[in-house]
Amino acid sequence: MSILIINARVVNASGESAAACDIRIDNGRIERMAPQISRNGEQIIDAVGKLVLPGFIDLHVHLREPGREDKETIATGSQAAVKGGFTSIFCMPNTTPAIDTAQVVQYILDQARKVGLVNVYPVGAITKGRAGVEITEMMDLRRAGCLGLSDDGRGLMNAGLMRRALEYARMSGLLIMQHCEDETLSNKGAMNESAVSTLLGLKGDPLVSETVIIARDIELARYLSARVHFMHISSARSVELIRRAKAEGVPVTCEATPHHFALTEDLVKTFNTAAKVNPPLRGWDDVAAIRAGLKDGTIDCIATDHAPHTQEDKEVEFDAAPPGLIGLETAFGLVVKELVNPGILTMAQVVERMSGAPARIMGLESKGVIAAGKDADIVIVDMNREWTVSREDTVSKSKNSPFLGQRLQGRVVATICGGRVVYEE
Repeated sequence: MSILIINARVVNASGESAAACDIRIDNGRIERMAPQISRNGEQIIDAVGKLVLPGFIDLHVHLREPGREDKETIATGSQAAVKGGFTSIFCMPNTTPAIDTAQVVQYILDQARKVGLVNVYPVGAITKGRAGVEITEMMDLRRAGCLGLSDDGRGLMNAGLMRRALEYARMSGLLIMQHCEDETLSNKGAMNESAVSTLLGLKGDPLVSETVIIARDIELARYLSARVHFMHISSARSVELIRRAKAEGVPVTCEATPHHFALTEDLVKTFNTAAKVNPPLRGWDDVAAIRAGLKDGTIDCIATDHAPHTQEDKEVEFDAAPPGLIGLETAFGLVVKELVNPGILTMAQVVERMSGAPARIMGLESKGVIAAGKDADIVIVDMNREWTVSREDTVSKSKNSPFLGQRLQGRVVATICGGRVVYEE
């Protein structure tokens, strides 16, 4: 059935529409936008009092399938995505087996089609088994449907291997997405290395473990004229390095997560293992720098690094707990609370960071904007709605969120993906 959204206040990255309009959707695309469109038996969605945005695109999601379906599945992860307003998600390759062959890519795509809620794009591994030794068959992964490659969960430590990966990825039309961690420096640290880690008696992961990889790969990108995307950056120095590289014309992009612009290492004092993430929560100066980087565009996009873990995995001592937290359902509310309400980002900038820039980075030309002829991937949000994050309200299979009990503002009330309503509150 066709859909007609009426009274739509549209916000694109270019700005908010001057007046409300109607949007007709047919055959998965936006057919027409006009001040008033006559009804012809379509499903009517009244967006009065709401904002209509391009569907969010998350470049960094862990769906855990195949291998750890007890934590999350493609089905439950897709449900969490559409509830959070995401219509396209890129799933990381640290599954079992890793996404390092065309067969695993095809399995994920087949499962995603069966679920039919959200566009799922598998991110292939850079190296076989994510072992950092032998490069995968990149062209096979590209033909199977991958747009990017990463060994996420592990940084690519070998500089010579990274060079070859960048060269082959460029020939294959793939984007290298780097997990920025020098494991010889991070040394399996449980939290940010600082006075707080010393006070708590926890092994620290210094921010230099992130920045040395970023600095190295900026130089490789400069030398090879090859694109690199830096994932989940967390420190002020990382922002500074990337800002300078961009000013010099180096083809790098990056992302930051809501937990890295909303939380500091002080939360670890509670020993809540939901606050254990990789890279770790940093200090207030780092949080301020991430916010400033999002404001001036140094940080291209907001990604959740949605990383589900079972209660059994997380209910252990802090050192032994796996890093990661869930983020698909809380991302928009945290963006509104931490960035929009304080005046750091406008809604147009939010659309750019959550839709427009991710679409451009991954070459999704028909997504990231609401316009005639584009894919009908749309989210409708109520900016005035306040809500409390709770376990009962969370549809992700895992509940490992440090934001449980927090009051947020800005609620997704409907998500349309490919011209179909896939979520309504």
